[in-house]
This record gives sequence, structure tokens and C-alpha cells, in this order.
Amino acid sequence: MSIAGIPLDFILFALTLLGVALFHHHTLRVALTGLAVIAAYKLVFGDFSGTPGAAGLVALLGHEWVTLTNLLGLLLGFALLANHFERSGVPMLLPRFLPDDWKGGFCLLLLVFVLSSFLDNIAAAMIGGTMAAVLYNKRVHIGFLAAIVGASNAGGSGSVVGDTTTTMMWIAGVPAVQVFDAYAGAVVATLLFGVVAARQQHALQPIMKNNPLGAHFDGPRLAIVAIILAAAIGANVFFNLRDPAVLNRLPVIGIAVWLAIAATAAWRRPAWSLLPEALRGSVFLLSLVLCAAMMPVAQLPPASWQTTFGLGFISAVFDNIPLTALALRQGGYDWGFLAYAVGFGGSMIWFGSSAGVALSNMYPEARSVGAWLRGGWHIAVAYLAGFLVLLALVGWHPDRSPRQLVPAAATAADPSVATNSIAAHAHPQRTAP
Repeated sequence: MSIAGIPLDFILFALTLLGVALFHHHTLRVALTGLAVIAAYKLVFGDFSGTPGAAGLVALLGHEWVTLTNLLGLLLGFALLANHFERSGVPMLLPRFLPDDWKGGFCLLLLVFVLSSFLDNIAAAMIGGTMAAVLYNKRVHIGFLAAIVGASNAGGSGSVVGDTTTTMMWIAGVPAVQVFDAYAGAVVATLLFGVVAARQQHALQPIMKNNPLGAHFDGPRLAIVAIILAAAIGANVFFNLRDPAVLNRLPVIGIAVWLAIAATAAWRRPAWSLLPEALRGSVFLLSLVLCAAMMPVAQLPPASWQTTFGLGFISAVFDNIPLTALALRQGGYDWGFLAYAVGFGGSMIWFGSSAGVALSNMYPEARSVGAWLRGGWHIAVAYLAGFLVLLALVGWHPDRSPRQLVPAAATAADPSVATNSIAAHAHPQRTAP
């Protein structure tokens, strides 16, 4: 069923996103209502990737449950991690090392960028938000919040362990060096929006100049932060190298995070009281991810740098994980460009990335699309500037071959298939346009 040639599924999803934008004090209710309406419509009138009725819905949930469970585990786990980091005393000791003008905020954003290159971007954003809350006495400009999200997404865009989408490319056989090309645009974008956002923040609330009285360092809490992060990174890298298909079958990263939290809980008690609010934000994001997974998107437009540029804007409202999966199956993309577009593009709206949703759990005032766009206008400008620099410096070099994530059945039968699949694509030929 369609209206003016547009499938009704997309119209319902667009109305859900519009409701989130207009009723930002009721985002969870709007998202759940949209999810229920879309699911009911597809159960009665449509299908789920070609399978109608309840069987199609069950198949969809069977395919998406790993992604959803991982996201839930990371969002909830990193909420506790951020609290451990705040109570470690490190944010209160930062004024000793940071400049006491707008450049202090700029350095903070650069730190988030670097952290996200080897940490999950959710963790980097929440650590950045925790530092900002302390350094600016909880008076943080919306534009600076957008910049924290932008820095976390930009920092992860060029690293195969910094973002879910780049990890997907790595599993599919894209060499890490091709993904690394994204940094040509990401660095330029971060320098641009970083200066603007740091000045916005300094005008609203200058950075703390001196360490507060009584500030102290709690080493065990910082060690717990390191253990949780090491568990997430270790699980990701270990299974990518040994058996990537496990990442498609089980939420091993989320499990690793919670095993680390449980193992260290007796050392320093986590702030369990933070979980109900973090759960509400997590359910909101998972609802939008499920809505996006139900959309009848079988193919993207023909691959080109223009298409890739547009995907950056689409990723601000559409889950970038299925976008990346479609692009890998279709082929014809320059993976560095795609990593930059879908990785950083989601920063333009607060719910466009999991890092933005996580940060909005800490700063509820960020849940306004209008305020985000007004305060964080520099993110869209920086995205354009970074893309143009990427195009000029690196150039568009498409990989003509479609790439598939390693099938779970194949690796279950022979674990070496995963490693051999990645090795077979270790040095693909880069083709001129």
C-alpha cells in the first residue's frame, strides 16, 4: 500500500520521527506508539522482508535480537561506567591540565575524539558528558552537547573498533586502512565544529579554573572503568579475529560489559539507581531501531559519492546499521567515505546515533530536535566541509565487489571460514571512478 508512490511503511516511520521531534517531552511514548502502529500495519497488510504475518515478525526479531541486546547492554552498562568515571575524581582534577578559556572545551572535544577511536562511541560520549558536567557546573550548551556526540562519532568513523558500522565493514573483509581514510574528513569536521562549540560553551559557562576543594582521586573506580572498557574492546577484537560469526549470533560485547560490571561490583558499588532512567532512553532507541528494521528497503540508490553524501543525512533519522549492511551487499562504495557519512552523519540529530541517545539520558534538555539543530548547526556545516575535504584529498575510489558478512552457518561448520574470508579481501584493488 502506498500514497503518492511512497510506501505507507515509510510514511508511518516519518510520522513517528516527526512526533519525536515535536513532542520531545514524550519521546518514549511516541516511539513505542509508532512501533506498535507500524508492526500492526505490517502484520495485517504487509510483510517482513518477504515473510508475511507473525512468522515474518518472529523472523525479524530473530535477526535483530543480537543488535538490540548489545545496544541495551552497552547503554545501561556505560551509564554505570560514566558514574564510576565521575566518582573517580578525574573530571574534578582536569582543570589543572586544561586551558581556562574556550580552548579548554576544545581540548575536551579532542579528547573525546581520541577516546572514541579505540572505545565504543557510546562510552566516549558519556565520558565526555561526565567531564563537561563537572567542568561547567552542569551548565552545558546544547551546541556543546551536539559537539560531544559529533566528536565521539567522528573519532569512531575511521577505526574498525570505534563504531558498529566500521566493525561490520571489517567483518565483511574491508581492510582497516580503507576505513581509516574517513579520518581525512572527520579530523577537519571536528576542528571546525569543535572551535565553534567550545566558544558557544565558553560564552554560556566558562570552564572551571581551579580544582574544587576536596577533590580527590579514587584509583579503584578508574580501574573499574578501564576493566569495563577492556572487556568491551577485548570481546570485539577477539571474536573479530577468531570467529566473527559469533558477533552475529550472540550479544557478546554487551555480555562482556556486564560480566565486568558484576566482577567489580564488590570493589566499588555501581550506582544502580541510574538504571531506570537509562532504561527508558534505551527502550526509546531500540524502538526506533526496530521501526527502521521494518522498512522495506531492499536496495540503495546506485553507489556514488553523491549517494554516500546523502546517506549521511539519512543516517541522522534512519539506523545506520541496516544502511551499512545494504551498502556492503550492493557494493560500489568507497568504504572510507561510507564510514565517514554513516558514522558522523547521525550526529546532526540527537536520536541519530546511540551516542546521542546515551548523552540525552544524562542531559534531558537535549531531547529537542529544534534546540539541537539551533545550537548544533555547526555539525551539519562541518559534515559538509569534511566530506568535501575527503573528496579533494582522498578521492572517490569505489570497491566494485559486493561484500557479505560471514554467514553464521558457514562459520559454525568451519571457524576458519571467517578468518579466510577476511584474509581473502586483505588487499583489494582500488578502482578509479
